[in-house]
Amino acid sequence: MDSLISLINRIQRACTALGDYGGDNALPTLWEALPSVAVVGGQSSGKSSVLESIVGRDFLPRGAGIVTRRPLVLQLYRTERGPEYAEFMHAPKKRFTDFAAVRKEISDETDRVTGRSKQISPVPIHLSIYSPNVVNLTLIDLPGLTKVAVEGQPDSIVADIENMVRSYVDKPNCIILAISPANQDIATSDAIKLAREVDPTGERTFGVLTKLDLMDKGTNAIDTLEGRAYKLQHPWVAVVNRSQADINQSVDMMAARRKEREYFATSPDYKHLASRMGSEYLGQMLSKHLESVIRTRIPGIQSLVNKAIDELESELASLGRPVATDPGAQLYSIMELCRAFDQVFKEHLDGVRPGGEKIYGVFDNQFPAALKKLPFDRHLSIQNVRKIVNEADGYQPHLIAPEQGYRRLIEGSLGLIRGPAEAVVDAVHFILKELVRKSVGETQELRQFPTLQSEVGAAAIKALERFRDDSKKTSLRLVDMENSYLTVDFFRKLPQEIEKGGNPAVSSIDRYGEGHLRRIGANVSSYVNMVCEGLRNSIPKAVVHCQVREAKRTLLDSFFAELGRKEGKQLARLLDEDPAVMERRSACAKRLELYKNARNEIDAVAWSK
Repeated sequence: MDSLISLINRIQRACTALGDYGGDNALPTLWEALPSVAVVGGQSSGKSSVLESIVGRDFLPRGAGIVTRRPLVLQLYRTERGPEYAEFMHAPKKRFTDFAAVRKEISDETDRVTGRSKQISPVPIHLSIYSPNVVNLTLIDLPGLTKVAVEGQPDSIVADIENMVRSYVDKPNCIILAISPANQDIATSDAIKLAREVDPTGERTFGVLTKLDLMDKGTNAIDTLEGRAYKLQHPWVAVVNRSQADINQSVDMMAARRKEREYFATSPDYKHLASRMGSEYLGQMLSKHLESVIRTRIPGIQSLVNKAIDELESELASLGRPVATDPGAQLYSIMELCRAFDQVFKEHLDGVRPGGEKIYGVFDNQFPAALKKLPFDRHLSIQNVRKIVNEADGYQPHLIAPEQGYRRLIEGSLGLIRGPAEAVVDAVHFILKELVRKSVGETQELRQFPTLQSEVGAAAIKALERFRDDSKKTSLRLVDMENSYLTVDFFRKLPQEIEKGGNPAVSSIDRYGEGHLRRIGANVSSYVNMVCEGLRNSIPKAVVHCQVREAKRTLLDSFFAELGRKEGKQLARLLDEDPAVMERRSACAKRLELYKNARNEIDAVAWSK
């Protein structure tokens, strides 16, 4: 069982080293799940003397007002033989054999955090004492409860101390050692009052009476010690500490223990209780009880540790890796982040993620619908055909067929297609821009670097604009190509088809009549429809080739080229992670280290059984 107390001691030390000492709701806390014994009492209740009696050494600072201003986690380790020594967690390589130096170190370490003011701090001091005169036990000495602020203390000190003490005794795994002076009414005890509030059944509370030797003659504390004045689940224990005169004369603690044993053995009031009185009995009883509590809590602690490890690993994965400091590593990190974005963007285009299907919707619905809405009928009306044909003839009317009229009618009709062709390019450009914005937001790795996220998005949009311009030129060139060279065979066949095999050269049709003009419009319409059908396929191909395919292949190529020319400071600026994210990652990493260490410690003890 000694190994269980040592296990909790090691985990407590790791908690403090890695910043977990309760009161932090932003991260999982292991500290609050660990069984502990918190020493609670009002100022001048004899709290420090009780601790020194259990240890058998003078080592705590003394003086007026608030002496304990930080929690002191006191871990006692029983050794088979001497010498006695102490170690502080904040000075791990220094071994103290002079306990007067321990007292000074506690004062100095308190001042280091709180300054020389009378402020308090929740950051604990860890002190380990190794001695053959102690039992394996961990005690947490807390600032004494007070009712008024004295000079040099803030007005909030009373509430601040109570809140700190409550943060320890509120947790269900805390054993409360409530120190009360016997020469005061137990009903007014600060420690008992607080213990009653947080532990109304008295299940976690051990009552300790001090200063029995200072009670008025003719009075005793039997009613309290036998549980009649205030009943607890555990028996009350009384201790007789050294008097101020003994302290001033540096009376040996071992001698004080003997004197305490003699007091109870010879006292008419208390000798029937002598076997369960005194500081030695108190230490042994607390040690056994703490062992028992630890044994029952270990499975729950294991479960908490495993759950917290999973949660912290998941959060660290979402927060991303720490920022690199070397320029080469920074460049590599930026490239990796860009590739992660590029992969998300490609997944949208390839259907792994939604959005890419909208491009097909442009080709299959919007573009054909736009072509159908073109005002070919108005352009090829009899009035317009007559006007264009007449204008094309000039001062001499055409002899056989109005070729120039045909050409102008076709050119005018095909010119109308330029609008839908440009609209297709713009529609696909808009979809690609939206996919870039979505991809930037969905790339988890980029979220921790707002500047890089913004610049990657801007670079991708800029590249899309280049692709759009190229696509627009290519698509309009396809339309213009149709205008540049007409399919002659189409028109050579028209007269025979229309005249049912007649000779166009000797046709008697009125070449200025309405029927003939309507036939010209129908011929042009048929040709234009044939061209539209071809462009309906070729323009989407041009758009895919110039925009979609290029976006998949070279979206960030220009950005990569610029990165290669950037210096270290410029690269670092791109990785200007949000300080809050950096702080959170660091905190999570430390807490994860704590939990993994705790798991290893617990597993080692479990396997050794």
